[in-house]
Amino acid sequence: MIFTETKLKGAYIIDIKKLEDDRGFFGRAYCQREFEEYGLNTNLVQTNVSFNKKKATLRGMHMQQAPHAETKLVRCTRGAIYDVIVDLRPDSDTYKQWVGVELTADNYRMLYVPEGFAHGYITLEDNTDVTYQVTAFYEASAERGHRWNDPAFNIQWPLEPQLISEKDRSHPLLEATPEKSAV
Repeated sequence: MIFTETKLKGAYIIDIKKLEDDRGFFGRAYCQREFEEYGLNTNLVQTNVSFNKKKATLRGMHMQQAPHAETKLVRCTRGAIYDVIVDLRPDSDTYKQWVGVELTADNYRMLYVPEGFAHGYITLEDNTDVTYQVTAFYEASAERGHRWNDPAFNIQWPLEPQLISEKDRSHPLLEATPEKSAV
């Protein structure tokens, strides 16, 4: 695997190192040893799948609050997404900064999202599947979210969202959120 750290410390783009021949290719999508070499969390306890019928569906920005904070390993397995993470670790040099990465079924790219980050994406194609592995079990009482268009982040989405759940539309702006729920 090829690990490329983003400008947000601890967040990585992970590409599969392809061993190709006439049949196609073989590569690793996960290796505990390689993740440990980069100091990444390897305690994957749950795998989630999200199916999205329509292009321009936006989901986000989601996270779980400590002590149920989770690391995510995200991959698009059908279609394409623009995946966005926001650093909400108050002591971080990149607090409130974001990174966006195009993940597609064709590029096999993954995004490693550390604890303390909000995560969301917009679909770039109809019939898009997203799979993410997480290091903490879902805990409804720890669920948090921030508005996808929060001016505190100024995320530059590649297209205008057409479908957003009422729950995601109703997430608070960061400035309206008590400080303790930011992480």
